[in-house]
Amino acid sequence: MSTQTVTFLRTAPAKNTPQRWSVATIEELLNLPFADLLFQAQQVHRAHFDPNAVQLSTLLSIKTGGCSEDCGYCPQSAFHSAGVEDRKMLEVEEVVRAARTAQQSGADRFCMGAAWREPSAGDMESVVEMVKAVRALGMETCATLGMLNDEQTEQLRSAGLDYYNHNLDTSPEFYGDIISTRDYQDRLDTLERVRRAGMHICSGGIVGMGENLTQRAGLIAQLANMDPYPESVPINNLVKVEGTPLADQEDIDPLDFVRTIAVARITMPAARVRLSAGRQQMSDAVQALCFLAGANSIFYGDQLLTTGNPEVEKDRALLDKLGMYPLAEKH
Repeated sequence: MSTQTVTFLRTAPAKNTPQRWSVATIEELLNLPFADLLFQAQQVHRAHFDPNAVQLSTLLSIKTGGCSEDCGYCPQSAFHSAGVEDRKMLEVEEVVRAARTAQQSGADRFCMGAAWREPSAGDMESVVEMVKAVRALGMETCATLGMLNDEQTEQLRSAGLDYYNHNLDTSPEFYGDIISTRDYQDRLDTLERVRRAGMHICSGGIVGMGENLTQRAGLIAQLANMDPYPESVPINNLVKVEGTPLADQEDIDPLDFVRTIAVARITMPAARVRLSAGRQQMSDAVQALCFLAGANSIFYGDQLLTTGNPEVEKDRALLDKLGMYPLAEKH
């Protein structure tokens, strides 16, 4: 690596102000020798965060199955036969009980996810009540509800929603191979509305869907070049579900996944980089490397929307072994 490149990395902005990253530059980072890449990522990470504190988020599916989108990775799509039952939205009381349980287990952010293309007026009334009730517990709130219009973003802002999750999933060039019912620009437009409304953005993607290295770099470039870039960046490792088009996709090399975490950290230094879907399939050693590469947030609990997640006790044991601790318990 040249001296010029090292200087460039070390002077990346401290706040959520983007430095323009070309796809080619990000691809070069992904191709660095593994130790050099993790060294760079660890420097950036320690400059902005306590390296031993992990932010814990819990995700609850408030409306499961029957989604009208055809996302190739998603078992909740009505286009696929993955055996996920179409269920009505949960009652507010059920959501509050789940949030309280998550809080008692150490989570400080509670995320509510709904399987639909976009919420209806009636859906929004229920979600607004959920957001208010969870926030009243003293937790940060996050929701992922699909596409939003200006009125809906204002409703969520008024309810006190802290974060809105809307993943880009992959690069613009590969997007059409995964989803046909929504354009890439639709996702960018929703994120822009959320930002204008004054809420924080949670946006990341999925790796291991068959994308090449340039396309993986393209996803990170899209995220890192947002102005400002997302405050929270979930990096998902594809969970292959029988009945979905990607069920037989070849696994991504675990070290390539770690590389993706490291480059997300370098290019978005002040973001919370979250280990998300696919963590149940990762060994403790791979997760430890992800933390070393700059991951400082995890989804916490026994289940994500419809797929498994490491049990709370197992997560606690891993953090203890690594000398790490939940952000909410930071001493």
